[in-house]
Amino acid sequence: MSLQSRTNHFRGRVVHVTVDEVVLPNGHRAQLDIVHHPGGAAVVALDAQARVCLLRQYRYVAGGWLWELPAGKLEPHEEPLVTAQRELAEEAGARATHWRALGSYLSSPGVFTEVIHLFVATELLPAATAHEASEVIEVHWVPFAEAQRWALDGTIRDGKTALGLLRAAAQPNP
Repeated sequence: MSLQSRTNHFRGRVVHVTVDEVVLPNGHRAQLDIVHHPGGAAVVALDAQARVCLLRQYRYVAGGWLWELPAGKLEPHEEPLVTAQRELAEEAGARATHWRALGSYLSSPGVFTEVIHLFVATELLPAATAHEASEVIEVHWVPFAEAQRWALDGTIRDGKTALGLLRAAAQPNP
């Protein structure tokens, strides 16, 4: 695919929106609405009691409360692992001595450029939380097996959370 032209329509605090005129691999020209996002990282934090940290977070856009992994937006020039480490501390009040990458996830590749990097964190230690004023978060530690069931039965509706839990479960020694 090759970009022929780009028209900027909106620039906000986190995202910007363009209409891109492209030539697709089949030769067809198309105009695509694109929401550009810096990407993020999410953490499957597992404690010594085989519990995972899940945040019960109020999300206005989703119309209420969601179960989510600690996660957040990549800052400019920040490596995904650094983002994951920062978000685990800020949102969950934990830090980890062992980290393992679980690959990345495309949140909605038809329109968003956002790539979310998934990690497992183990050997946890306490850290100070630093919730933002716009975050309404409850921190919960849920048995890992129960969280996996929630990912499969629809209790967890957030894609990065469901996929992160299932990828972590598929790894040796989650």
